[in-house]
Amino acid sequence: MGEKHLHRIDKNAPIQTRVANPNDLPDGSGMLPSGSRRKFLGNVSGLAVVAATVGAISLEPLLSSKHSVASAADANGRLRGSERAEEAAEIRIKAAKAERSVPIPPHTTNGDEGRYDDKCGTYTKALLQDGPGRVNLNAYQSLKTALHSGNPEDFENIILGGRRKLTNPQGGLAFDLEGTDSQQFGNAPSPRNQETVVIVPPAPALASAAYGTELIELYWASLLRDVPFTQYPTSPVAAQAAGELTGLPDYAGPRNGGQVTPDLLFRGTFPGETVGPYLSQFFITPTFFGQQPISQQQVTYQQNVDYLTDPSSWALIQNGGSTGLQNQDDPQLRFEHSGRDLSAWTHTDVLYQGYFVAFLVLNTIGAPANPGSMYSNSRTQIGFGTFGGPHFTGMLGEVACRALGRSWYQKWFVHRRHRPESGGGIVQLIKTGQGSGINCGLNNNVLKSQALQSSFNKYGSYLLSQAFPEGSPTHPSYPTGHGVVAGACITILKFFFDGNFVIPNPLLPTEDGLSLVPYTGSDRNQITVNGELNKLAHNITFGHGIHAGIHWRSDSDVSMILGEATAISFLQDQAETFNEKFTVHFTKLDGTTATISNQ
Repeated sequence: MGEKHLHRIDKNAPIQTRVANPNDLPDGSGMLPSGSRRKFLGNVSGLAVVAATVGAISLEPLLSSKHSVASAADANGRLRGSERAEEAAEIRIKAAKAERSVPIPPHTTNGDEGRYDDKCGTYTKALLQDGPGRVNLNAYQSLKTALHSGNPEDFENIILGGRRKLTNPQGGLAFDLEGTDSQQFGNAPSPRNQETVVIVPPAPALASAAYGTELIELYWASLLRDVPFTQYPTSPVAAQAAGELTGLPDYAGPRNGGQVTPDLLFRGTFPGETVGPYLSQFFITPTFFGQQPISQQQVTYQQNVDYLTDPSSWALIQNGGSTGLQNQDDPQLRFEHSGRDLSAWTHTDVLYQGYFVAFLVLNTIGAPANPGSMYSNSRTQIGFGTFGGPHFTGMLGEVACRALGRSWYQKWFVHRRHRPESGGGIVQLIKTGQGSGINCGLNNNVLKSQALQSSFNKYGSYLLSQAFPEGSPTHPSYPTGHGVVAGACITILKFFFDGNFVIPNPLLPTEDGLSLVPYTGSDRNQITVNGELNKLAHNITFGHGIHAGIHWRSDSDVSMILGEATAISFLQDQAETFNEKFTVHFTKLDGTTATISNQ
């Protein structure tokens, strides 16, 4: 695992540990309220053998036994009904026992919820507010009561401030029949070394330099929202952004020789993401949905129309109200070419849409199957319901749903991180002399940043501009749904396709987004399926997050790893269900190799 991809516990950072008072459970204990869930999962000791948090560390299948396909056959070679039913039950039971053996890890938070009595560093959007940056504490307690009890009636008694409703907090309590349970993802010691690899580490604390750095990046992204990605190398604003981020030691984006260059802005750090154009080939390459052509052009939003930069509309939205405004469509169809376009695409997408289209593009460009596929060299068979098109596409939708459950548990029942628009609200209060009305403060790196001053010069306030009139969705920020689905879906595509295949004839959108031209960069022969899948995942989750102003960089990075781990646990459970024998290898986000096998 590369140095920059490790998530380590900072021994000097404030960590919220398990609490003794059950009323404080939502402050980071990570224990679910449901009695049935506790009975099912139990209290498992021996955290040193956390072999799951599955995909992040364990490369061996959870199910090691090899069932006999023809163990009970009739004269025609078919399994008898009763014997097959027993074998089906055995496979399910073995999978359930293997997942049950995964210890429940600690779920640590950044401690902000307990640190600030007024909850100014915690997600409270749509709950009743007493004033700018101040949630009504009775309203917040009504949320905590529901999260602690898990009682559906308590969720109906949450005190809201307006008509906007909270998004699916009970989704984090759902069980699944495949994959590791949501509560069993968290912190896990790596068997490869003595360092602690963390799938869902504490988010940066409100007063930390890392939090301020992420907010600075968001202000720069808002200022570059309408600049085409191909213009970044010559944009004065992009040069300013790169210069300021270079000087911030906590900046988590990629660097070249220690420098953040304009062409590296808002990119991810996973393998292949800094190769080629900013936009993944899977986002722009024309393809077909059966006989229907898909150009990959889209409806985007009008340039230079941003929202929530005045205190009154910002406060209204935090209280669950509505400004009555809607995004204004650009009448001209365009290829993705700017942050505004990515924001618009993710505003209304079906969460696994980009990965379904990527599957179509993989077929269009003739990408070969993963070499481990049993049908790659079969003399007599091809895949269909298993290891064929219906299997591939069905898995994408299924794993996306499973991954969302893992994210919703973490965001509602563990971290409850607030949205960047709330961070911008704190900046506004502090910079306008109203900071004494809230308990929390921010690092000076953001309060004195070039990004903040440039944003104020443009909008006349210190609030973080938003691409959508409603700002963020009504659920906590960390981890992000788009990110966890991204990590899960690209893992499925890596499982089925050859990730080392070099994408032929790479393309680039023109600066107006009206057409595509060949990409002629010197690294064009290094653009691979794996790299472009990693890039697609970050394009989508950063489009929904950094470019729109509604998620933090760390939301996306952590979510992709959680999604990948979810998908690997899902694949491990499914491996024993197939009659075909296979051993499939693919490259994970950290550059290591994962193996799924039933042999």
